[in-house]
This record gives sequence, structure tokens and C-alpha cells, in this order.
Amino acid sequence: MKVGLLRAVGVATAVYGVAVTAVPDLLARPSGLVDDEGRVERATRISLRPLAWREVASGLSLALAPEGPALRTAAYIRIAADLGDAVLVGATLPGRDRRVKAAAVSVGWGALSVVGLLAGGRRQGVSRRTGVGPLRGRRR
Repeated sequence: MKVGLLRAVGVATAVYGVAVTAVPDLLARPSGLVDDEGRVERATRISLRPLAWREVASGLSLALAPEGPALRTAAYIRIAADLGDAVLVGATLPGRDRRVKAAAVSVGWGALSVVGLLAGGRRQGVSRRTGVGPLRGRRR
């Protein structure tokens, strides 16, 4: 597991989530979620804030979870959220070009977490599957 990469993904997504929570237009405008005059409707801002807050929560979990099963679980949640975003925005955003770009960005972030999970060497005495080292002080 590349802990540093997972932590970096976590910090980046948490910061992005805080920014979009404060200014939902940062996500709405590039996604094409604007009216005919290019304005972001109040209802759109309201509906994007919980999505952005999910970014904060999942990002912080990656950034702060202890190494091992908790960090792996946080990465799985991040991957599921990114892949879900890719499928949903890829099917529903206005304009094919926006759908493709948004889906690619979501898949890209998910891929970084996958790489973080799969990359890296095995530490001496620590199981890659469980993240737990040998029991100490017990007879074998």
C-alpha cells in the first residue's frame, strides 16, 4: 500500500470538498449545471453541498485513518464514491462532452486510490491482506 499517495488523495479531495461546499459554483459551472444565462440556481447550490461534504468526509478518512484495515476501508469508500460519480455523471450531465470529462475525472481519482492500495512493497512481517503483523509474545 502506498500510504503517502492515499493520504495525498485524501487531502486533495477534502480541500476540494471544502471549496465546493463554500462555493458550489466551482463544481456546477464546469458540469454545465447552469441556467440559460449561465447562472447557478439556488436549488443546484443546495443539492451540491452534501455531495461536496461527502468529499470532505471521505478525504479526511483517507488522510487520517490509521494504516492497515481502516485506511484500506477508507480507500474502498473513496473508490466506490468516485466510480459511482463516474457512472452517474457520465449518464446524466448535460452535454456529451461534459459527461465524458466528468466521468474521466472521477475515474482518474478512483484510479489513484486503486494504485495507492495495490502499489508498494510488502513490509517485513506484515500481511498485505490483513495489514497485521505477527503476534508478539505468543508461542507458535
